Amino acid sequence: MEKNTIHVQLNITLEEANLIFKALGTLPFSEVYELIGKLNEQANQQLQNNKK
Repeated sequence: MEKNTIHVQLNITLEEANLIFKALGTLPFSEVYELIGKLNEQANQQLQNNKK
């Protein structure tokens, strides 16, 4: 973990998450691709856990 980095946890609906991805898709890819990847990874983990 980076020094002086603060992490936040958000609780949102799947619909809200999809809206965030849609909004991020309007920004330059070079600025948001890491964030999209991070959000996608966390969302997929949670969706898999909910299926069990």
